[in-house]
Amino acid sequence: MKLKLIFGFHAVTARLRHDAASVEEIYVDASRHDRRMGDLLRAAKGANVRVIPADDQRLDAMVGTRRHQGVVARAGELSLARNLAELLDAIQGPPLLLLLDGVTDPHNLGACLRVADGAGAHAVIAPKDRAVGLNATAAKVASGAADTVPYITVTNLARTMRELQERDVWLTGTAEDAEQTLYDVDYTGGTAFVMGSEGEGMRRLTRENCDRLVRLPMLGSVESLNVSVASGICLYEARRQRIRTTPN
Repeated sequence: MKLKLIFGFHAVTARLRHDAASVEEIYVDASRHDRRMGDLLRAAKGANVRVIPADDQRLDAMVGTRRHQGVVARAGELSLARNLAELLDAIQGPPLLLLLDGVTDPHNLGACLRVADGAGAHAVIAPKDRAVGLNATAAKVASGAADTVPYITVTNLARTMRELQERDVWLTGTAEDAEQTLYDVDYTGGTAFVMGSEGEGMRRLTRENCDRLVRLPMLGSVESLNVSVASGICLYEARRQRIRTTPN
């Protein structure tokens, strides 16, 4: 079984809760004796996961950052959908997807995965180039969502968008100059929101392949929102509409 490193209390605790059997061992800061560490140790003991005391220097070297909070785990990969066809074949009901075009910051990716999980999105999709990989930093920020929401990278985003359209998924791009607002459109059918980078927005070809463009009403002095915040607003609007139309 191929192992990877996950770190931070949220990410490690979420993995223990979601699939403790996939956790090989957990390295913890031996100098921490606070309640948070105590809760984690009890969870690890209850799951029969080996805990190895370590110092900050060793933990820093393992993950390449000091933002591990004193917790690093070695765990196996979970079996999430790895390609578009596998994903779409497994979805029951209308898909709800998030496409990221040009997001290169792992903190933004992690936050996007987190809101996608919260809104019940089926996957986050991004091109292999001009995009950040699902590294340990992104997984930590995702607070466990990296283990529950498939992150699918594709070679050609434009081709992937056309494949989604062939599967009756409507592509809704977000753009500041769109005539319609987010709240003018029905998202109860198959929907994929397309988000560009904060600086440049969507690439020209990505924009041209969208079925429709919407904008978020900006009523204050700022011109735009962080991509993860905008993603959350869009995904939750789709979820709100679907909840409203679901029979009791």
